[in-house]
Amino acid sequence: MATIRSTGERGDDVEVVFTDVNPYGSRTLVVERDETSSVAYLRGPHGTVHGAVWLANHGRAPEAFDPSRPESGLPPVAPRANTGHPDGRAPLGRLRALWFEEGDGVALYENDELLAVIPGWADMSRGMPGYSFDAVGEFPFAWSLEEALEGLAPRLARARAYWDWRTGEGAWATFQQFVMGHLDRTVGTAGRFWDAGGDRLPAVGITERPPEGQREYTVLSTVGMSCQPMPTVEQYVERPQARTRIELAVATPGDPREAARLFLWLAQYPWHSVTWLGHGHTARWYHRPETFPLGSPYGGVIMLSGLPGLPDLSGFAFGGDDVEWLWLVPITAEELDLVGEEGHRALLPRLSSARITGT
Repeated sequence: MATIRSTGERGDDVEVVFTDVNPYGSRTLVVERDETSSVAYLRGPHGTVHGAVWLANHGRAPEAFDPSRPESGLPPVAPRANTGHPDGRAPLGRLRALWFEEGDGVALYENDELLAVIPGWADMSRGMPGYSFDAVGEFPFAWSLEEALEGLAPRLARARAYWDWRTGEGAWATFQQFVMGHLDRTVGTAGRFWDAGGDRLPAVGITERPPEGQREYTVLSTVGMSCQPMPTVEQYVERPQARTRIELAVATPGDPREAARLFLWLAQYPWHSVTWLGHGHTARWYHRPETFPLGSPYGGVIMLSGLPGLPDLSGFAFGGDDVEWLWLVPITAEELDLVGEEGHRALLPRLSSARITGT
């Protein structure tokens, strides 16, 4: 397991030559070098290293890996057997980053040639560094990019195509129309629409569907979460493509503006906190109980898909993945503890139709 000294303890001779923040503000790519070598770190908001990869030696390679350099804040050096340039190579050229759609991983290019990849599953504490073009085989700070490229190349192609589309004129408006049209067909006539994203990505809106026909409650849904896959799903789910894109929904007979505060709380959470939300997950309300949007008896929500008695919102797909709507159902603090101890199935018998729809 490689050890990396914490941020702020670097030597004076280490130079930061490139930084780039992902579109969600949750990860930063930092490239550092000294006269001996270069390294890239994937850091969190507080400087925590989530991934790292050696990039190049700039002098003759040693016979063995020296862990004292990264432990003292210096870029690691690849041993002779693990570098394609045992006599070293020139300092890095022009650098640019390509972020995964989820924002948890990144590819680094030098003069438009792929130099390294730090995927979202990189974890130095578990001996899983990133992939480097100059690496041969494996050592604690790099695995061979050439050996992994068959699996990584499609991921990078999707990321490039996604960001080219997402930053294009009219992309968000077009996606919004697709989701709104699906909800028109499955829930009913649209009411008000609010922005829940502010100036930060991912862009998210909230659509209101007032009571209609036999439905006596309002349905609120996010619009925009499914525009990008959630981070880390592939680390926990065998078929991530079935769980990686979601929207959130809630049923309420009360003031929709109050219930909509749940989305202000949760809609951008996966990308800003680099995590995921799925069926059976819970979230504990972050503020005083009396401020909970669905009533003070409750302390949070459980997220469930395909609940009986509620509109069937399935049938929408984007980016080749099915989109899953998760309904937010209020639960008490005691029920949150129950789910934590026994799993979400232990709670299901307690959830009456009145609890689910609020009527």
